[in-house]
Amino acid sequence: MLDDETLRDGLQCPSVTDPPLGKKIELIHLMEELGVDTADVGLPGAGNNAREHILALAKEMVPLNITPNVACRTVVSDLEPIVDMVQKVGAPIEVCTFIGSSPIRAYAENWDIDRMVQMVRDSVRFAKKNDLPLMFVTEDTVRSTPEILSALNGAAIDEGADRLCICDTVGGVIPYAVRNIFEWLKNFLEEKDATHVGLDWHGHRDRGLGVINTMSALAAGAERAHATALGIGERAGNTEMDLLLVNLKLLGWVDRDLTRLGEYVKLASEATGRPIRREYPVFGHDAFETATGVHAAAVIKAMKLGDRWLSDLVYSGVPAGDFGMEQVISVGPMSGKSNVIWFLEQRGHDATEERIAAVLVKAKASSRLLTEQEVLSAAGVLQDA
Repeated sequence: MLDDETLRDGLQCPSVTDPPLGKKIELIHLMEELGVDTADVGLPGAGNNAREHILALAKEMVPLNITPNVACRTVVSDLEPIVDMVQKVGAPIEVCTFIGSSPIRAYAENWDIDRMVQMVRDSVRFAKKNDLPLMFVTEDTVRSTPEILSALNGAAIDEGADRLCICDTVGGVIPYAVRNIFEWLKNFLEEKDATHVGLDWHGHRDRGLGVINTMSALAAGAERAHATALGIGERAGNTEMDLLLVNLKLLGWVDRDLTRLGEYVKLASEATGRPIRREYPVFGHDAFETATGVHAAAVIKAMKLGDRWLSDLVYSGVPAGDFGMEQVISVGPMSGKSNVIWFLEQRGHDATEERIAAVLVKAKASSRLLTEQEVLSAAGVLQDA
């Protein structure tokens, strides 16, 4: 299962803007079409505006397959507004109660473990008393100790938590450590006779390991993974939902139509004001564009055979069409005749020898790819464009 954190953890990114409600609703519908199971729709403790959006989004999701959850501290006062929301919505809202679990965090906060355990018990007990589905989240799990995790998770399980979430809150872990902590946690659940409790993974990418750590978590036993569009989030961001879906599809771990995935990425970019890097994998402007003569020639030959699958893969490890993208042939200083012929013919112009030669002279003298206008102007067909 997948939990989309774009509209909560993603919006904690310092360089994004909080989208208007309408854009959030559009994103929720695209998430559902992509097969995302749940979405974190906000932090109720952030204020009235956040609570209004949470309520509206939860209502919007009632007839959909995707379901809402919210992030709350392990404090009863954070959970109380959700009880009222559920009554207004008429459908469950999962609460994700979090508390810092690493010794470094406890030291900085001057927290006492007994007090922390009591906070966990009080909040989980309140949630279950009010029939709220609950995931208990140990922030900074991967830098905690077995003793602390046993105490906190044990208290949550005793009080009826439905799920536990393992967090790489500061993006500092590596794949084999992800595997190790899931092995430990699964053993812990067996000892507690609590194998019915679901396991989540929430990872950040401060070391650039967001996707691979998440894949490792899923392979090691995580039943639900968290991620955000474009990997937006605090500091260096979260696991990229779009790239996670691409890899799950290519590995055969999911079988679903992802042709609108590019649309999801574009909408998230526009809604949050976060530009897509040109070299961003799969969805960046440059991801499927080539002007290199040898590469372009191979793609063009495949295109002329009418085989889209072949043209997608002959010089790419990702089939563009599966994710709503397409191959692009451009003209630049490393281009050959085939680039120019394809470029002109695709725009309805005859690729005469004179036109090809003129464009190549322009391209070879350039330090970058030529724009469409520059190619057509060099070919002498701009007036016909």
